[in-house]
Amino acid sequence: MKTVTLTIDGRTVQAREGEKLLWAALENGIYIPNLCAIPGVKHPAAACRLCFVEIRGYPRPVTACTEPVVEGMVVSTRSPRVDRLVHTAFELLLSNHHLDCASCPRNRSCELQRIARERRFPLRVKRLRKLERNLQVDDSSPVVRYDPGKCVLCGRCVWVCREKGTGVLGFAGRGFERRIATFGDVPLGQSGCNGCGECTRVCPVGALTGKEA
Repeated sequence: MKTVTLTIDGRTVQAREGEKLLWAALENGIYIPNLCAIPGVKHPAAACRLCFVEIRGYPRPVTACTEPVVEGMVVSTRSPRVDRLVHTAFELLLSNHHLDCASCPRNRSCELQRIARERRFPLRVKRLRKLERNLQVDDSSPVVRYDPGKCVLCGRCVWVCREKGTGVLGFAGRGFERRIATFGDVPLGQSGCNGCGECTRVCPVGALTGKEA
């Protein structure tokens, strides 16, 4: 496959022609915040709005997960506009996220924590009002625990459940009521879930976690 040469943050890197910019950066050790991106997916959802970058010649920042690389592309992963967009998207996620890192099974392996560490964002809401939805934890499955209060609506679990599981997960509701649910909104343990655990492996936070045998 043909390769192209581009510049990211002053570094000259090579990538496969047509590859999405996000993966080209990550494969070359250049971190771009992301939650919803899934390798190999042709049409990324671009739902988390965290992977903004600036490209020379473009009028405004774009999402790296949707932008294919081209020869000679010059990319900046940090700029005042990019940092402002990413920080705002991060705060929006935190305003709707149940923060209890110390007792979370994904503590120290959570992508929200990594983004906060890499970009030096505080893991607390400062500018926005905290949304308290009091969503109930679904502990009905023998192998998977689902805490909707920690879900970031990245959609990874929906995709992998359709690809490798039984397709029981999907999006439900609109706006602030948006959430991941089973078909018919039944408990996960009664949904027909086959217990493959793929959803727990792709979840970037502590929303879907496996239960120890």
